[in-house]
Amino acid sequence: MDHNDFEDQVANRRRKRRRVLLAILLSASLATLGAGAMSLAVFTDSDATGGSWTAGTIILGVTPAPVFTATNIFPGDTGSQTLSLANTGSGQLRYAMTTTTTDSGAGLNSKLQLLVRQGTCAAPGATLYSGNLNAAFIGNPAQGDQGSDPTINAGVTASLCFTWSLDLNTTGNSYQGASATATFTFASEQTANN
Repeated sequence: MDHNDFEDQVANRRRKRRRVLLAILLSASLATLGAGAMSLAVFTDSDATGGSWTAGTIILGVTPAPVFTATNIFPGDTGSQTLSLANTGSGQLRYAMTTTTTDSGAGLNSKLQLLVRQGTCAAPGATLYSGNLNAAFIGNPAQGDQGSDPTINAGVTASLCFTWSLDLNTTGNSYQGASATATFTFASEQTANN
């Protein structure tokens, strides 16, 4: 084989290699373009959802206010009034009541007795408190269930019968013209998770 034939063979091989290499590069380019074109033709969809939160309410309404306005009372006198406790909130509540009193100085608040019963005064039920006005309480205002706090469901109104009396046996002459006031504070809290 002469030298020129050998060079021609080498040149032909190089040309074939270049053609094969060019064909491979063109095929790879076309495949890449085809894949890109394919991804542009895919159907897609997306959707979103969310949430909303609204806190519940604990609302206790107490009527009437004031519970009592008693004037010109004498030893042995008594009076009663039905108190309504309306839960206008959205959750069940438990409540407790505490009492603070003021006095004109004679100590009339220590002679006034208070009886608190469940239900209306026309049909009273179980006794919740019986004793001196200045120490009156129902349940325990500390947070949590102490087992003695009455409950009221949402949208329900409960009744309490408050009956006061002025002690006949120990209210002497020194109490004439004396006055006393009381504030009944009802504390309520949620029962759910508490």
